Amino acid sequence: MGKDNQISDRGTSAAAAAPALDRRALERQLANAGGPEQCCAELSRIFRVRPNEIALLRLENELLRFLFPGELASAGSIPLSSSSAISAQTVVTKKAMLFNNFTEVQHASIFESIKPSREKDEEAQPATIHRLMSAPVLDKADRVLGVLQICRKGFDLASAGPDFTLDDLQRLELAAKALGRLGFMG
Repeated sequence: MGKDNQISDRGTSAAAAAPALDRRALERQLANAGGPEQCCAELSRIFRVRPNEIALLRLENELLRFLFPGELASAGSIPLSSSSAISAQTVVTKKAMLFNNFTEVQHASIFESIKPSREKDEEAQPATIHRLMSAPVLDKADRVLGVLQICRKGFDLASAGPDFTLDDLQRLELAAKALGRLGFMG
């Protein structure tokens, strides 16, 4: 795999290697946020992305259903059998993934075409996902509860902002672990 597309094979060890204070602070921030909308708003601040660049999905009966953004909650679900959905691959492998050139990755793009209502004053067409991180949300017994994804959108690679780093991926794994402790994921 090239340097632009990296998969973490560290599992929970990456989260364990992070400073304890950062982990506890992140857990507190998300626990205090409340439900999915508030947690995703907090995550957008933590990762310095727009709220429409966060996706939180819950696993229900072999299907991934969007908890956030709300517009996608009614748009459908993603079967775990989907070979082109990164979220399904995240569940199956239980590994965090990072793609800094996501447009070159074969993926299901149906949900990219849905424009969140909060963007009505922004550009007429939804921006393309150019960078993506995906991590499984696990419970204490390491069972998958869902998937947390953070992306950077833009009209081209330059307008999508900076690459995600391995430190960003590590923070995503910590955030996903913290989300696994919240009631709305179970």
